[in-house]
Amino acid sequence: MFTGIIEAIGEIADIRMVDGDMRLQVRTGDLDLSDVKLGDSIATNGVCLTAVALPGDGFVADVSCETLTHTRFPSLKVGERVNLEKAMMPTSRFGGHIVTGHVDGLGKVIDRRDDARSVRLWIQAPKSLLRYIAAKGSITVDGVSLTVNSLEGDRFGLNIVPHTAQETIIDTYRAGREVHLEVDIIARYLERLMAPASDADNATDAGSGLTLETLAAAGFMRR
Repeated sequence: MFTGIIEAIGEIADIRMVDGDMRLQVRTGDLDLSDVKLGDSIATNGVCLTAVALPGDGFVADVSCETLTHTRFPSLKVGERVNLEKAMMPTSRFGGHIVTGHVDGLGKVIDRRDDARSVRLWIQAPKSLLRYIAAKGSITVDGVSLTVNSLEGDRFGLNIVPHTAQETIIDTYRAGREVHLEVDIIARYLERLMAPASDADNATDAGSGLTLETLAAAGFMRR
């Protein structure tokens, strides 16, 4: 589990295809690895990777065909910079939102403009994800927890403050750049709860599900 608060910017040190999938080596720069051990998770541009080797200046991870299919990792290049975040600890300050490190889809930067000291970005999202994106809600872009400013059709707007631009790779984004998107997991679970239960889920509860009426009855909303 992650929070979407980037801890360091790393660099792709080596990429090798091994028996059909990828082995990736990442130099982690200023990321503190003193508490990282083999098997620990490190989000890399929002993708949860497991450290299988710790060469001293970073980590090595295996990237499965499943991950390669749903991310832009096949287009990574040696020397490319990446956002890094270690898995959160129970004692950590929760600065962003709940991030799983499982990419839901690829977005595309379609516009970038300066706005005083901030940067305004417009990102086009896959139609399948639009239902989970809400104005003033949370979304993860390449592992960064961000607030959606507005929605227009199949795109959403973001305001990137100077600190975020400086501490992540977002400052390098230009129109046409593909980015990893992870929607708010709460929206996904809420959709599942609102859906009627199938016979396979629970034969005795078929046709039931969380509704606006049951939420109101429980006191979560006004009638």
